[in-house]
Amino acid sequence: MDVPLSVTVELGRTSKSISEILDFAPGTIIELDKIAGEPIDVLVNGKLVAKGEVVVIEESFAIRVTEIIK
Repeated sequence: MDVPLSVTVELGRTSKSISEILDFAPGTIIELDKIAGEPIDVLVNGKLVAKGEVVVIEESFAIRVTEIIK
């Protein structure tokens, strides 16, 4: 039970060409494939295990799990 696992919270994904990535600068906006307010994905070692919502606790972002994926 003490084995460390990689937990990733994914807001969304997109595809960009190399030239588009090379044009990134501060202030660049990257559109994602999810709609604002849509549940976000929680992955453990790359596997989807839950859905959740972003919450703010004091000055930090956190995730509230809303659904466990079986």
